[in-house]
Amino acid sequence: MMNKIFLQGRFVADPELRHTPSGVAIASFRLAVDRDFKDRDTGEKKADFINCVAWRQTGEFVSRSFTKGRMAIVEGRLQIRDYNDRDGNRRTIAEVVADNVYFGDSKKDGDSQGSSYSPPGGGYSAQPDVEQFVELTDEDVELPY
Repeated sequence: MMNKIFLQGRFVADPELRHTPSGVAIASFRLAVDRDFKDRDTGEKKADFINCVAWRQTGEFVSRSFTKGRMAIVEGRLQIRDYNDRDGNRRTIAEVVADNVYFGDSKKDGDSQGSSYSPPGGGYSAQPDVEQFVELTDEDVELPY
Protein backbone atom coordinates (compact mmCIF):
# COMPACT_ATOMS: atom_id res chain seq x y z
CA MET A 1 0.00 0.00 0.00
CA MET A 2 1.11 3.54 -0.60
CA ASN A 3 0.30 6.87 1.04
CA LYS A 4 2.16 9.64 -0.80
CA ILE A 5 1.00 13.18 -1.46
CA PHE A 6 2.46 16.18 -3.26
CA LEU A 7 1.02 19.68 -2.85
CA GLN A 8 1.91 23.07 -4.23
CA GLY A 9 0.33 26.05 -2.55
CA ARG A 10 0.80 29.25 -0.61
CA PHE A 11 1.18 29.64 3.14
CA VAL A 12 -2.05 31.04 4.60
CA ALA A 13 -0.16 32.33 7.66
CA ASP A 14 3.32 32.13 9.13
CA PRO A 15 4.11 28.59 10.34
CA GLU A 16 3.81 27.93 14.07
CA LEU A 17 6.80 26.19 15.67
CA ARG A 18 6.29 24.27 18.93
CA HIS A 19 8.29 21.63 20.76
CA THR A 20 7.15 18.42 22.40
CA PRO A 21 7.99 17.95 26.11
CA SER A 22 11.05 15.96 25.01
CA GLY A 23 12.22 18.86 22.81
CA VAL A 24 11.22 17.60 19.35
CA ALA A 25 10.34 20.45 16.97
CA ILE A 26 7.00 20.45 15.16
CA ALA A 27 5.85 23.14 12.75
CA SER A 28 2.17 23.49 11.91
CA PHE A 29 1.07 25.37 8.81
CA ARG A 30 -1.76 25.64 6.34
CA LEU A 31 -1.48 25.77 2.55
CA ALA A 32 -4.00 27.27 0.13
CA VAL A 33 -3.96 24.96 -2.89
CA ASP A 34 -5.84 26.05 -6.03
CA ARG A 35 -8.15 23.56 -7.67
CA ASP A 36 -7.50 22.72 -11.33
CA PHE A 37 -10.93 23.85 -12.48
CA LYS A 38 -13.10 26.95 -12.25
CA ASP A 39 -16.46 27.20 -10.52
CA ARG A 40 -19.23 26.65 -13.07
CA ASP A 41 -21.36 29.54 -11.76
CA THR A 42 -18.77 32.21 -10.93
CA GLY A 43 -15.94 31.26 -13.28
CA GLU A 44 -13.45 31.63 -10.42
CA LYS A 45 -10.95 29.08 -9.19
CA LYS A 46 -11.49 27.84 -5.67
CA ALA A 47 -8.81 26.75 -3.23
CA ASP A 48 -8.56 24.02 -0.64
CA PHE A 49 -6.97 24.93 2.69
CA ILE A 50 -4.87 21.99 3.80
CA ASN A 51 -3.38 21.52 7.28
CA CYS A 52 0.23 20.34 7.34
CA VAL A 53 2.77 19.42 10.01
CA ALA A 54 6.53 19.02 9.72
CA TRP A 55 8.65 17.36 12.39
CA ARG A 56 12.24 17.79 13.57
CA GLN A 57 14.70 19.44 11.14
CA THR A 58 12.03 19.80 8.46
CA GLY A 59 9.82 21.65 10.93
CA GLU A 60 12.68 23.94 11.96
CA PHE A 61 13.49 24.62 8.29
CA VAL A 62 9.85 25.47 7.54
CA SER A 63 9.58 27.86 10.50
CA ARG A 64 12.83 29.65 9.52
CA SER A 65 12.31 29.81 5.77
CA PHE A 66 8.61 30.34 5.03
CA THR A 67 6.17 33.13 5.78
CA LYS A 68 2.60 33.98 4.88
CA GLY A 69 2.11 34.14 1.11
CA ARG A 70 5.20 32.11 0.15
CA MET A 71 4.74 29.27 -2.33
CA ALA A 72 5.84 25.82 -1.19
CA ILE A 73 5.93 22.30 -2.54
CA VAL A 74 5.21 19.71 0.12
CA GLU A 75 5.97 16.00 -0.18
CA GLY A 76 4.53 13.77 2.50
CA ARG A 77 1.66 11.52 3.51
CA LEU A 78 -1.97 12.03 4.47
CA GLN A 79 -2.81 11.28 8.08
CA ILE A 80 -6.26 11.10 9.67
CA ARG A 81 -6.38 11.36 13.46
CA ASP A 82 -8.96 11.76 16.18
CA TYR A 83 -8.76 14.05 19.20
CA ASN A 84 -10.97 15.54 21.90
CA ASP A 85 -11.58 19.30 21.75
CA ARG A 86 -11.74 21.57 24.81
CA ASP A 87 -15.40 20.73 25.33
CA GLY A 88 -14.70 17.00 25.26
CA ASN A 89 -16.21 16.45 21.81
CA ARG A 90 -14.59 13.84 19.59
CA ARG A 91 -13.09 15.43 16.44
CA THR A 92 -11.39 14.04 13.35
CA ILE A 93 -8.74 15.94 11.41
CA ALA A 94 -6.96 15.25 8.14
CA GLU A 95 -3.46 16.66 7.76
CA VAL A 96 -0.40 16.17 5.62
CA VAL A 97 2.72 15.04 7.47
CA ALA A 98 5.48 16.71 5.45
CA ASP A 99 8.61 14.68 4.81
CA ASN A 100 10.14 17.34 2.54
CA VAL A 101 9.25 20.97 1.90
CA TYR A 102 10.70 22.86 -1.06
CA PHE A 103 10.58 26.48 -2.18
CA GLY A 104 7.85 26.90 -4.82
CA ASP A 105 8.90 30.44 -5.70
CA SER A 106 11.91 32.62 -5.29
CA LYS A 107 12.14 34.96 -2.34
CA LYS A 108 12.31 37.71 -4.95
CA ASP A 109 8.70 36.84 -5.87
CA GLY A 110 7.67 37.11 -2.21
CA ASP A 111 9.49 40.36 -1.52
CA SER A 112 12.15 42.50 -3.15
CA GLN A 113 15.17 40.66 -1.70
CA GLY A 114 17.13 37.95 -3.51
CA SER A 115 16.80 34.26 -2.69
CA SER A 116 19.44 31.76 -1.78
CA TYR A 117 19.57 28.66 0.38
CA SER A 118 22.73 26.84 1.36
CA PRO A 119 22.09 23.33 2.66
CA PRO A 120 24.68 21.67 4.89
CA GLY A 121 27.61 20.36 2.86
CA GLY A 122 26.82 22.27 -0.31
CA GLY A 123 25.41 25.39 -1.78
CA TYR A 124 22.54 26.29 -4.01
CA SER A 125 21.58 29.70 -5.26
CA ALA A 126 18.22 30.45 -6.83
CA GLN A 127 19.93 33.33 -8.64
CA PRO A 128 22.12 31.82 -11.40
CA ASP A 129 25.43 33.43 -12.26
CA VAL A 130 24.83 34.44 -15.88
CA GLU A 131 28.57 34.61 -16.53
CA GLN A 132 28.65 30.80 -16.23
CA PHE A 133 26.47 30.42 -19.35
CA VAL A 134 27.71 30.55 -22.93
CA GLU A 135 25.41 31.34 -25.84
CA LEU A 136 25.32 28.51 -28.39
CA THR A 137 24.85 28.89 -32.12
CA ASP A 138 23.28 26.30 -34.42
CA GLU A 139 26.80 25.26 -35.45
CA ASP A 140 27.63 24.33 -31.83
CA VAL A 141 24.80 21.79 -31.52
CA GLU A 142 25.07 18.29 -32.94
CA LEU A 143 21.82 16.32 -32.81
CA PRO A 144 22.03 12.60 -31.90
CA TYR A 145 19.77 11.50 -34.80
